[in-house]
Amino acid sequence: MSEYIPVLIMLFLAAATAAGMIVATSLIGPKKYFAEKMEPFECGESQIVSSKQRFSVKFYLVALFFVIFDIEAVFIYPWAVLFKDLGWFGFVEMMIFIAVLTIGLVYVWRRGALEWE
Repeated sequence: MSEYIPVLIMLFLAAATAAGMIVATSLIGPKKYFAEKMEPFECGESQIVSSKQRFSVKFYLVALFFVIFDIEAVFIYPWAVLFKDLGWFGFVEMMIFIAVLTIGLVYVWRRGALEWE
């Protein structure tokens, strides 16, 4: 049980730091509220369209593709580092993995999910 004490100390310090920051900002932070300050704000520009407008599903598809191919990169880096140690088995497994992702990319490409209108 004694090996968990450093972990518990770290968890306590992290929670205390987070709680301290929240308390400090609520006590020290400015408290002036006015209509312009409470509007949605992004990149220093005034909003052109309503913040309640619905987004096309294409935005979410692109985000999903990004996540999928980001995960691919996460799996390829360790494989590349251990390439010689894994031998042919590791090579074949990675080629199967890349083939499945390639088939998925071709499928969504043919379905027109990557076309932006």
